[in-house]
Formats: sequence, structure tokens, C-alpha cells
Amino acid sequence: MTFAALGLSEELVRAVTERGYTEPTPVQAQAIPAVLSGGDLLAGAQTGTGKTAGFTLPILQRLTASAKPTAAKAPIRALVLIPTRELAAQVEESVRAYGKYLKITSMTMIGGVNINPQIQRLKTRVDILVATPGRLLDHVQQRTVDLSHVEILVLDEADRMLDMGFIRDIRKVLALLPKQRQNLLFSATFSDEIKALADGLLNKPALIEVARSGTTAELITQKMYPVDRERKRELLTHLIKEHNWHQVLVFTRTKHGANRLAEQLGKDGIPALAIHGNKSQAARTRALAEFKSGKLQVLVATDIAARGIDISELPHVVNFELPNVAEDYVHRIGRTGRAGSEGEASSLVCVDEHKLLRDIERLIKREVPVVQIPGFEPDPRIKAEPILNGMNRGQGGGRGQGQGRGQGQGRGQSAPRAGGGQGRAQPAPRTGGGQARSGAAGQGKPADRGAVPALHRSGGRGR
Repeated sequence: MTFAALGLSEELVRAVTERGYTEPTPVQAQAIPAVLSGGDLLAGAQTGTGKTAGFTLPILQRLTASAKPTAAKAPIRALVLIPTRELAAQVEESVRAYGKYLKITSMTMIGGVNINPQIQRLKTRVDILVATPGRLLDHVQQRTVDLSHVEILVLDEADRMLDMGFIRDIRKVLALLPKQRQNLLFSATFSDEIKALADGLLNKPALIEVARSGTTAELITQKMYPVDRERKRELLTHLIKEHNWHQVLVFTRTKHGANRLAEQLGKDGIPALAIHGNKSQAARTRALAEFKSGKLQVLVATDIAARGIDISELPHVVNFELPNVAEDYVHRIGRTGRAGSEGEASSLVCVDEHKLLRDIERLIKREVPVVQIPGFEPDPRIKAEPILNGMNRGQGGGRGQGQGRGQGQGRGQSAPRAGGGQGRAQPAPRTGGGQARSGAAGQGKPADRGAVPALHRSGGRGR
């Protein structure tokens, strides 16, 4: 199937071809005709599936087909709500790239930057507005934006917006829009909260789900490295240097932990920067640009800040700390293994995180292969400790800052969930099971699951 066969105009097909795309992805093949039909859409798709083009291309076509007389200042016709600054910039860049041969204008409206240039830009014609909820409501309060003529609304990464506490902001925005409009909701997962939002927003929507909730890309090789909590940074440095990893995206739970890890890696001779909500927009943009270009070897990120990172051939994702919410594991490792390229996702797991690992394995319906690196065997005498404020003892360097306001747009951010239920009692070691190969380049001997005393994971294969 070609993009032209989906009903896209010659100008859009030309722009898509220039970007190097010849065939639509599954989500694009389903979403583009659905959006072109003018009806509402509920789409479930993991990151890296091409969903951005799945709504930007048909929106550009619909706005062009119903173009109104050109004016110096015309009302906003399409509104795309995005949870993070980086993702907003990425989506608006796609709008400009795909619409390069069309007379459609767009702009990004995000926090963390001076609002005055945005106010000036709004005095000119803007057809498509890509905005984060917090900054959009700032403009609403100052009466610098008019949403009364919006024809198409897109909620992208809706699950992440709910996780970030934006539901009230979203409802405020919805109250400002015309009742007659087309609504498109994209989400990586269909939680009860997402279903409730969809029920109140969408009118007889077409349903697309190209990847079930909790599935992980088949091209991603997943590995789990058991290690004591205090030796995680040492093991990470070893893996990066031993296997000559480049372009490594490393996830931590907290902003403080990201800063500290990036600093420590730098001292180990590994160029690294941290990206999170407390960084200025200029610093975040610079770090992301250096990482995408390959100048920066390691980018340490929190979950929310990483949502805007879209690199087609990112080879390595590392969970320095497992996420408190299992679904976030799927989001994290979905940064690699994109566009048909292979990727590797590694998780450094200490005794405190065994429950989190079991939750992840239940969600993805598979066990993550264990790789034990010689010299980094966990000490079986170390007992599990609760994860408080997203931090393990000995990993955050003191009292944690958590993921408070400022991580996304500084508005409505919810605090992280504590890793509850992680008591000191350790379940019996898993027995049996096959062997997992050691790290790349044949490092060490294969690790037998039943022979690694510090794993202590219950549940087995029969759950």
C-alpha cells in the first residue's frame, strides 16, 4: 500500500516521500482514512509506530480541502494537545515538514520559554496550534488565544497527560472549544481513566489498536542485570565501556537521580547530560540535539522528559532504575527498536526492585532474560528496602526531590507512586528455567536462573 492509495494529495505524498517514507505503517494505514472521513477516532499505539504522521497528514489534507479565504489573522482551526515540550516541538516540526507544499501555518505553544514571542505570533495566521496544556491556559487567561473556531482536536499521548495530572486542564480547554468538531485521541494504553475520558469526549469513534496494552516491540532484545543497589553506576559504566555503547538513553526515577548519575558518568570518562523538567528549555533542547547527532554518548532522562525523544535508530535503552508503574517500562524501551531497526533494552535490577520486575513481566507476559556479569554478583545478605519518593537508599544521594511540578509544564503534576509492597521478606529463589546468555561479546558464563541467589523472584512461569 502507498500513501497515495490512502487518499492523500499529491503535495502531501511528495513531502512524505522526501522524508524517506514510501509505505505507511499499520497505524497510519488505518488512521489516515479514518481521520479523512471526518469522524472521531480512538487510537491505541505504542511509541515509534508512526502515529504522529497518522494524524498530521489527514489533518493537513482536511484543512486544505476546506480552506477559507486567506487572511492576515485567521482563527485556529486545529488544536493538538501534547504533554511535554519536546514532544510538542517534534509534532509541530512534522506538521511543517509534511505541509511544506501547502498554505497551512502552525506554531508551538510551550512553557519554559518567554510568552511574549508566542503572543506576537498569535497576532498572525495560525491554522494548527500544537500546545502543552499549562501554557495554553496561560494564554487563555491573558486572552491572547481564541479557540472558538477549532474544527479538529487531537489529544496525543493522552495516557501520559492523565499521569501528569492534566485532566483538569484538559477539561478547561474542552469547555472553550466548539461543540461541533472532530476529536482524535491517541494513547499507548487503554486504562479505565482513558476509557472514561474517551466516553465523555468522542462521538461514535472509529477504534484502532495496532499494539495491545503492555506489548513490547519484537525487535527489542531485553536483558536484566542483577546487581546491588550501590554498584549500579559501576556496572553501567562497565557495560558502556566494555561493549563500546554509543547513544545510550538511561532512565532514572527522579530528577535528582538523573543529575547525579550524569555527573558520575562524566567523572568516569563517559560524556553524559541529564534532561528533565527542572532544566531550562534551552538546556533540554541542546542536550537532545547533541544526543541525536551522536556528540553526546549518554542521555540520562526521567520518564516524562523522554517522551519527546524520537530517534529512528536508537540502539540502547537502560533502566538504571525500574519504573514504579509497569506500563512505563513499555514506554521506556519503546524508544529503541523503531522503524524496523533492532534495539537493546537493559535493566539494572537490585533486590529492592524484584516486585517491580514481577509486575513488568506480568504486563508483557514474558520473563526478561537474566544476564549475570562476573564480578557484579549481588550480595545475598542485602535485604530489600522500600522505594520511597522514587528513590532507593544509596542511589539518590540523600533525600529525594521526587517528580514534582516543573517536570512537564509545571502544572497539575502528580507525585510519583511509591513502590508499595516491597517489604524486607524475600520470596524463595526461582528454580529451574533455561540459561540466559551473558552480555554481548561473550562476557562471562551463561547465568542459570536457579543459580543466581540474589534474584529471589517468586511467581515462576505458571502465573
